[in-house]
Amino acid sequence: MGEESPQYTLRCQLFGHEEDVRGLGVSHDGVIATGSRDKSVRIWNSKEGEREYNLDKTLVGHTNFVGTVAWIPPNEALPAGGLVSGGMDTRVLVWDLENASIAKDLKGHKLQVSNVAVVDSNGDILSASVDSTVRRWRNGKVVEVLEGHEGPVQAVISLPNGDVVTGSSDTTMRLWRGSACISTIRGHTDTVRGLTLMPNVGIVSASHDGSVRLWALSGEQLLEFVGHTAIVYSVASHSSGDIASGSEDGFAKIWRGGVCVQSIEHPGCVWDVAFLPNGDLVTACSDGVARVWTREKKLYAPAEEMEAFVSLVSSRKTAAKTVGGVKVEDLPGVEALEEPGTKNGQTRIVREGTSGVAYSWNLNEYKWEKVGEVVDGPGNSAEAKTLHGVTYDYVFDVDIGDGLPTRKLPYNVGDNPYDIADKWLEDEGLSPGYRQQVVEFILQNTGNAAATTGFDPNYVDPYTGANAYVPGQQARQPQTSRSAAPTPVTSTPSTPVYKHVPMKGMLFFDTAQFEGITKKLTEFSAAWAAEEAHKELALSQADTSRIQAMIATLKETSRYHASSFADVDFKLLTKMALQWPVENIFPVLDLMRMMLLHPQCAAHFANEATTGNDVLLEALRRATGEPVLIPNLLTSARVAVNAFKNSALRNWSAKNRSEILDLFSGCCSSMNKNVRLAFVTLVLNYSVLSLENKDEEGQIQVLSAAVEMADAQEADVEVRFRALVALGTLIHTGSVKNVAVDLDARSLATSACKSSVAKVAEVGKDIDNLLK
Repeated sequence: MGEESPQYTLRCQLFGHEEDVRGLGVSHDGVIATGSRDKSVRIWNSKEGEREYNLDKTLVGHTNFVGTVAWIPPNEALPAGGLVSGGMDTRVLVWDLENASIAKDLKGHKLQVSNVAVVDSNGDILSASVDSTVRRWRNGKVVEVLEGHEGPVQAVISLPNGDVVTGSSDTTMRLWRGSACISTIRGHTDTVRGLTLMPNVGIVSASHDGSVRLWALSGEQLLEFVGHTAIVYSVASHSSGDIASGSEDGFAKIWRGGVCVQSIEHPGCVWDVAFLPNGDLVTACSDGVARVWTREKKLYAPAEEMEAFVSLVSSRKTAAKTVGGVKVEDLPGVEALEEPGTKNGQTRIVREGTSGVAYSWNLNEYKWEKVGEVVDGPGNSAEAKTLHGVTYDYVFDVDIGDGLPTRKLPYNVGDNPYDIADKWLEDEGLSPGYRQQVVEFILQNTGNAAATTGFDPNYVDPYTGANAYVPGQQARQPQTSRSAAPTPVTSTPSTPVYKHVPMKGMLFFDTAQFEGITKKLTEFSAAWAAEEAHKELALSQADTSRIQAMIATLKETSRYHASSFADVDFKLLTKMALQWPVENIFPVLDLMRMMLLHPQCAAHFANEATTGNDVLLEALRRATGEPVLIPNLLTSARVAVNAFKNSALRNWSAKNRSEILDLFSGCCSSMNKNVRLAFVTLVLNYSVLSLENKDEEGQIQVLSAAVEMADAQEADVEVRFRALVALGTLIHTGSVKNVAVDLDARSLATSACKSSVAKVAEVGKDIDNLLK
């Protein structure tokens, strides 16, 4: 067997562009030209035998990003040769490299120039455009216009015999002789983005469908190269027979005999690839850097430069990872789940560790339920309709004029367009006077989907008090009042259906600022390390490492079924919770409440309690004792709430219900709304648990606390809402109705209590009305 060719290794990096390097051009003697989103073209030279390329010239003249460049061989007008570039500004510029000036400004295209090529035989310039045409330029004038593609033309190359091949967003390639199309090549299922000539064989194409294909000029597909996982933007061939391709997946791939022999990972999208005459490879990356790769060991980059590049690529894996077209690092954190959903089944994607995890809103249980980790497939980013990590059927760009930036308008089929318009106008701070325009915009751009499938017949226009008119909706007969037509009286009344009660699930505080927790723990520890009297409380290096490991485990929520904590972790947590000064335990409690969400941790603390070592209860007692500190109340109340998460601790919560509610009873009057919210969530969870356990005594205690929290003087909507849901949940069942009726006999009959209970019972059909 012959010796395998060495792999491509980094030779040098061309730093200078301020934004993406979009296009590459290589001259016959190995000079590199780069076009960038920063509107410039740069020329790079390397002396023979030297490893590095140095910036020689910067060409400035385009008024928008430059996406394509090509070399012009020496001719009468440009004895030293020249360069041609095209970009978003619709211009084709010919450059005189001797003085770095514009020799010709070729205007004619109506939209972006996507690709340029130079005809070797006569120096004609070919320019492809998003306007669906290709123009042939000679001496600064258009001599032919190739028309026929049904979409933007993305690629153009010239064949040795003078024929031209084009690739288009209409998924086809066309072979042109003069201005006539002589054949159409079909096979790709998406945009044909890149083309290159494979001498004596045919042409190679790159496509948005993720494939690279080799074609005979007759139109027969000879090979398909499969390996990229996203759009393939560019392709290049070398006289050796090697083919290179660049993709949005961040890889440049080398193909030999139809097989991928090397994948070169980049810290961003690879926009373009090109071979140097000596076989070295040049790549253009979205990080603003062009790179040269070589198989000559003497030209390899120094070890420290290679290590820095590898580190950059490694960080890219997290930073560039996308879910639904959104970078994982740009997704909202799990704290976004603290905001309730707006409708049953609404999906929200949040960042957990290095993954995007989908949650669905359960309106009946009033909580977010985990669906699972979201993983993008090839081409997903092009199809994504997301905003702030939430998936929608539509996300519209709305231009409101006055020179202001466009706004994003999300919409799901089935949503009431008037509701969406009202919320959007409020969120954007726009006048309600635009309401009807927004509604009509939604209807027009969704094919009247909302009018035919999403209109709520019970909808009442909050501005007029009447049923809203939706274009395309059939007229509805006016509804008569109850007294207009007598209703037969039956002995068995229909069972009312309530929107939010009874609450069947429980709520938890399952988001945390782990960086803040770590910072506080470290800060307190450092202070004690400097004091002889408290040195034993300080965290050792091993302790700090354990905390970091614990947090890493907690972040990977999708692996809770397989992950676990060591005994030393629980010992450390117990030491901090029970031995640290009480004014310093709030970050410990914050860590503890997140650990209670892990099944193994819940089981551990439950087992500890049965042996008489009830760490949880003792921690709650310490946190709620004198002096009363707001951070301790908040974090300890959340610990008590999260104890309901796993069944292992439900019995513990039920057994200690009376003491726990008493410990936090003062939270009702706290000036801090977050403390009140934590307490009312605890009350809500106990209302569900007491019904599950048929604990009538517990229901009475919870009812008393819920009534107090539902008082009309409670200013926070969310606090009051949760209190009312707790009340509605308790009153919904027959046994608790009797409790409500017999409140006087149980010494709970304050006027406020009677009034609130009566009010909940009266409007049980729609507890939302209590919030208005």
